Amino acid sequence: MIKRRDFLGQASMLAAGVGMANILPLNVFGTPRKIYSASDTINLALIGVNGMGWYNLGIMRSLPGIKCVAICDVDQRLIDKRVGELAKDNIKVKTYTDYRKLLADKDIDAVIIGTPDHWHCLMMVEAVQAGKGVYVEKPAGSSIAECAAMVAASQKYKQAIQVGQWQRSGQHFADAVSFVQSGKLGKVRSVKAWAYIGWKNSIPKQPDTPVPAGVDYNMWLGPAQKRPFNINRFHFNFRWFWDYGGGLMTDWGVHMIDFALIAMKAGNPKSIMSSGGKFAFPDDAQQTPDTMTTIYEYDDFFIQWEQAMGIAGGPYGRDHGVAFIGNNGTLVLNRDGWEVIPEIKGNKPQMEAVALQKPADQALVKH
Repeated sequence: MIKRRDFLGQASMLAAGVGMANILPLNVFGTPRKIYSASDTINLALIGVNGMGWYNLGIMRSLPGIKCVAICDVDQRLIDKRVGELAKDNIKVKTYTDYRKLLADKDIDAVIIGTPDHWHCLMMVEAVQAGKGVYVEKPAGSSIAECAAMVAASQKYKQAIQVGQWQRSGQHFADAVSFVQSGKLGKVRSVKAWAYIGWKNSIPKQPDTPVPAGVDYNMWLGPAQKRPFNINRFHFNFRWFWDYGGGLMTDWGVHMIDFALIAMKAGNPKSIMSSGGKFAFPDDAQQTPDTMTTIYEYDDFFIQWEQAMGIAGGPYGRDHGVAFIGNNGTLVLNRDGWEVIPEIKGNKPQMEAVALQKPADQALVKH
């Protein structure tokens, strides 16, 4: 198995000469390279059959012209479960525990990568090298170096790539961005993005155990540091450990900060400062901060990210969102819609209020 350090060393060669002023501009991923006619059938495979990977497959296989032909996972128990569920819909698939063998299958046109975050970069690069279209879950990569390698691979191999930043496909998000960019809010000096995850509980520490039967743990670890098996790090909770994820910042922040950057047409910040820690659950098993604030400084505005676990009451009465705070008013946006709250000076509103504009589409399905 290739080590992360070795892979990134090779990837830097791939990325050499590629301009990276904005690592993931809107037009890099999500632009189809190969054109399929309406009569074509796209043979689709899923790598990582739990969580969002399985949800994404369910949406995609409901679309015309899409045929699920293979699934891959390191946990044979999950493979068996999903094979049974697909069989109920009269779908028979090939199964793999090694994604490299799946990528070598010439009958497969495209793959969904629904693995833990630490696998996204390597699998995406190898998939486009193998001539596959890719839908890769967010976050695209776990570092600037990984994202640079992914952009370079996209530009070199010319395959269709979509990243799971699904809010970009929602019309109400696009409408909110247009409103911010219209100038009606006046000078926007501050942007706040946040996620207050009230449902997140403590993860009690548990001892290491033997690897469960049917799990290829070495393949699950892949480019990550080798460690004994611990159930706390496996499946959903991987995201709270530095080897595999980045906590709430890369779980929710990747969505909320995305819209702050897009609406403000923001490039690279002048500086970034962050402070946080394990203040809610100081003695539990997770490593990533449960409470944190990060500030991205630009010439004439800043973007602030806030996160908290075990607390559901975020700013503006919303547990997640983005607020664009201007001299005339504030636009507040989240998955439930957007509204504009006027600034009041001398009992006089500085602009007209905009009532809550609820989403009229299913952004995740469209994406």
